[in-house]
Amino acid sequence: MMKLRYLGHSAFELKGGGAVILTDPFLSGGPESRLSAESFEEVDFIFVTHGHSDHIGDTEKIALRTGAIVVANFELCHYFGKKGLTCHPMHIGGSFEFPFGRVKMTPALHGSDIMEGDTIIPGGNPCGFLFDIGGVKVYHAGDTGLTMDMQLLAEEGVKAALLPIGGNFVMDVKDAARAVNFIRPEIAVPIHYDTFPVIKADPGEFARLVGSAAEVRIMKTGDEMELS
Repeated sequence: MMKLRYLGHSAFELKGGGAVILTDPFLSGGPESRLSAESFEEVDFIFVTHGHSDHIGDTEKIALRTGAIVVANFELCHYFGKKGLTCHPMHIGGSFEFPFGRVKMTPALHGSDIMEGDTIIPGGNPCGFLFDIGGVKVYHAGDTGLTMDMQLLAEEGVKAALLPIGGNFVMDVKDAARAVNFIRPEIAVPIHYDTFPVIKADPGEFARLVGSAAEVRIMKTGDEMELS
């Protein structure tokens, strides 16, 4: 059993295997009203898909306050480590057995460099994550365009695929619907849209294009679902 709560944009809280896990916790400072870093008293792990500010988000604040372990690519872990965070570095194609379950780092087509003022800091490769918690598999695509590598996920028996649909920086609704046909999840959840004008998209159109290929669940910030 896994509980999934949508925190807005690309951020989720996963509870399962005795752990509380956050992904890309862009909470405070966003254009929408969301939970803040202070909303979380207990977090065990934070998974970061890449170095852009709308995905790193409140990682530093939450990790320093809760002691959460940050999981990201090697370069991002080096960056976070210099800020006093405890990290577990991974790279594309690698998998690891965490106390709560197994996670594989998957490819993503995007950027990952970090902006601090006018300085660009190399952020390594962008990625997604395939979580396997008690046999329930959730794929968080991160920020990505459509890639043929997604077809490999069809063999995984993915329960829920969390897919960006906003276009411009990531897949649009048409390519995201094609991704569903590649991955063949039971449930498809559109993410990374409407946060900014340039990524405005219609999740209803995404659902129509997916059709019977998967159950599309359009989640609002704060919505939860249980997966088993």
